[in-house]
Amino acid sequence: MLQFIQYLKGYVCIRVWGYSPERFMNLCSNHDILLWDIKNHGEYYTMCITVCGFRRLRPIVRKTGTRVVIQKRCGLPFFLPKWKKRKIFLLGLIGSFAFWIWMSTFIWAVDLEGNHSISQDVFIDFLMEQKVYVGMKRNQVDIEELEKKIRQSFDIVTWTSARIDGTRLEIQIRENKVDVGRSEGDGGQEEKQKESGQGSNLVAEWDGTVVAMVTRRGVPQVTIGSQVKKGDILVTGMVPVYHEDTTIKGYQFYEADADIYISRLLALTEELPFSYQQKDYTGEEKKQVLFGVLDQEFMFGLGSVNYKNYDKVTDKRQVCLLDNFYLPVYYGSSVNREYVVTEKKYSQEEVKAIFAEKLKKIMADLEEEGVQIVRKNAVITKLSNRWHMNVELQIVEKTGERVSVAVQKEKPTEETQAQE
Repeated sequence: MLQFIQYLKGYVCIRVWGYSPERFMNLCSNHDILLWDIKNHGEYYTMCITVCGFRRLRPIVRKTGTRVVIQKRCGLPFFLPKWKKRKIFLLGLIGSFAFWIWMSTFIWAVDLEGNHSISQDVFIDFLMEQKVYVGMKRNQVDIEELEKKIRQSFDIVTWTSARIDGTRLEIQIRENKVDVGRSEGDGGQEEKQKESGQGSNLVAEWDGTVVAMVTRRGVPQVTIGSQVKKGDILVTGMVPVYHEDTTIKGYQFYEADADIYISRLLALTEELPFSYQQKDYTGEEKKQVLFGVLDQEFMFGLGSVNYKNYDKVTDKRQVCLLDNFYLPVYYGSSVNREYVVTEKKYSQEEVKAIFAEKLKKIMADLEEEGVQIVRKNAVITKLSNRWHMNVELQIVEKTGERVSVAVQKEKPTEETQAQE
């Protein structure tokens, strides 16, 4: 800030030599004349002094027997007179400053961090629905409302933060991949469920055998070792209330909550064609320069791309001034590489390697979701001009789909009416 003020007021860089330069600097200090950037060059000193201070040096120079010359003039008072005759340039300079200030009132970049399940395209479409887009006014973005809409629209998002940094809108989210069976507010919902007669059951999502079970709320309908089918009730939220004579007085309704693991057989099929098309690059390529403004892009290069088959690799960057001042201007380059297509057949070793990699990925995805793989069996066969891999996995996974008690009650009624 001090340097900026000195630039506005103007200052000069001087050289001091003679009988006693040290006494010269002491007298300047006694007369409150500011000196800075003092350097000793042996036979002389150089330093900076304000314009007002320089005008008060004559008696000090006479008293100390030193000599002072100006080496350089700096600051706005010395800069402006040079451009008085260049009015068009000065107007252009002022106009450019006004243009950059005006451009800084818009959002020219949107950055999203922390998304894993939500793709960038899906989130951009959501922002467009909320009328948040690149090119809108900064003061039109309601940060608190945007954060609220993100949490309401995406159940998987547990935390979000948005802020405007320069011309960039930064959005950070945190996703929760765990299916939460109960929330902190479940205790408060229990009384409502009791009074309203609502509740929910946990039902099986697949056929299998129960291997582990921990019930936190509700009445278990199965035990460890029970064979269950898809749709069977595992834990009911309809808890009976008994009279003193052990007859049922009524029911209280809760949201059933339990950790139930079943063992089941998972069958999968993967396919691979006998042959595939391989790209053989010829070494021929053409480069182009890319320039874009907003949604418009322009390509410049020597000649047109006349290749029959080619890959296009584009490196595109957005213009950014300083750290956070983004502009709707893009630049980059594009490389077009020619290739020819040849038909090749997979060897048995290649087929085994490809299927092994696919099976490895399938198992890794299951384990990432908390599924335990007990046994695996894979068989590779030829069928209908394709390779087939039939996979059988014996897995143990958590189950329990939440279904309202009302829906479960309606099903027997409908079946009874059908029988009648």
